[in-house]
Amino acid sequence: MELLLGEEWFTVCEVSALTPGRGVAALLPDGRQVAVFLDRSGRPYAIGNRDPYSGAQVLSRGLLGTHDGRPFVASPLLKQRFDLTTGRCLDDDGVAVLTYEVRVRV
Repeated sequence: MELLLGEEWFTVCEVSALTPGRGVAALLPDGRQVAVFLDRSGRPYAIGNRDPYSGAQVLSRGLLGTHDGRPFVASPLLKQRFDLTTGRCLDDDGVAVLTYEVRVRV
């Protein structure tokens, strides 16, 4: 699995290392953390791992779900839900996390 960072693709891990329905955290070259997910259908997502409400790097440990057909991760701490495609908080329109373009190399 690769993330687009600026104009270059960065390899995070092999897709086979991920479990559908669960997330993992990865460290980016600039020191930021990213939360990487495969939904149960196998579609990949990547968002910033930092929960903007608590400041903790925990979104990779959140629960995946859907709301109105949109995939989200719920923070394991305060349970706010973040859309995996846009990063917007479904519970507070004024808050969002970074999202990353993802590709899977075959």
